Amino acid sequence: MLAVWLALATSLAAQTVCVVRVSGTIGPATASYISRALGEAGGQNAQCLVIQLDTPGGLLDSTKEIIQSFLRSPVPTVVYVYPAGAWAGSAGCFITMAADVAVMAPTTSIGAAHPVGIGGGGEKIDETMKQKLENFASSYIETVAAKHKRNAEWAKSSVRESAAITADKAVELNVVDFIAQDMPDLLKQLDGREAGGRKLQTSNAETMEIPMTKREKVFQVVAHPQVMLVLMLLVMYGIIGELTSPGAILPGVVGVIALVLVLYLASVLPMNIAGLALIGVAIALFIIEAFTPTHGILTAGGIVAFFLGAFMMFDRSEPFLQLSLAWILPATVVTAAFFIFVVGKGLRAQSLPVKTGTESMRGRFVNALTRIDGTGGKVFIEGEYWNAVSDTPVEAGKPIEVVSVEGLTLKVKPKT
Repeated sequence: MLAVWLALATSLAAQTVCVVRVSGTIGPATASYISRALGEAGGQNAQCLVIQLDTPGGLLDSTKEIIQSFLRSPVPTVVYVYPAGAWAGSAGCFITMAADVAVMAPTTSIGAAHPVGIGGGGEKIDETMKQKLENFASSYIETVAAKHKRNAEWAKSSVRESAAITADKAVELNVVDFIAQDMPDLLKQLDGREAGGRKLQTSNAETMEIPMTKREKVFQVVAHPQVMLVLMLLVMYGIIGELTSPGAILPGVVGVIALVLVLYLASVLPMNIAGLALIGVAIALFIIEAFTPTHGILTAGGIVAFFLGAFMMFDRSEPFLQLSLAWILPATVVTAAFFIFVVGKGLRAQSLPVKTGTESMRGRFVNALTRIDGTGGKVFIEGEYWNAVSDTPVEAGKPIEVVSVEGLTLKVKPKT
């Protein structure tokens, strides 16, 4: 009986197909998600892992991690460009061609695999490095395509010439294996196919979706230029707010958390150091203007520097890295207003004369209540009676000027 149950359990496990959904840009969160999903699919003894893919592209480092996880996995991988209208662009093209089985839905497309960059070092790539990167990417995708006996020549053209094709053309050119209308059609066509060293049994398979964890979802959401810009603003406002209002705590906490996320994104997104430097210059100009007013000249320079910095911060040639003017212009206006009206007025207020407390008495003019000389006298100021002394005698009712406050005694002199 035990043997029967074990055989039944094995049979059921053999009829499981795990599914993950990847949409949006390819980054570290995506690589972590797919690697974890392959591990879970192996634990389930799944027939294969189906990756439903719809991406405009992503980072080459993360793409390499995903392909390496494909090569290490004992579970066959199936990349399914889905749903209708989906795109396996740039990094998605590499991932699709690296799968044991590559499938596309009708009215989908693949290609334009020109590399964006390796990692997020933030430096603009010069022509020599750009050529080296292109050569590496083309040889890499050629190796990936050749391993699965796919069209290596077209794969190279997708890198060097940013070639892109439809699903029908991809099947015709042996870029992908076949077209599937939907998941049931995909499982039906996969059944009996050799993949990853095994014969797939998927005709009656149950699909099991492996969702992203909350942590992966958070990092997937924040890895966008728009989020990076908002976080940078929070860093600026939070830290400046804490410095101008010590003890407020909340602005400082928000600023520090945002700073940690900015540092993370700086290591993920390809950024331009010149753009970041211009934003730093803008902040410096705003602060200098607050201390040494120049009738708006430095403020105008700061606004221009911030706008150009935000505009240059990311590579605008790639759709998923574009930071639109709809984000840049409001951020520039809000930042300028923040430094002009909030920080500027706050810093100027710190240099105004003291208006309350004993320090405010210095320089005040009042009339002597009694005769004041070196031995003492009385004055009435700020609603209180004070002892007063003067090196030069002053008769009662005569005007005096407060020179200093020494404990509970005022040192005064005759008004001149």
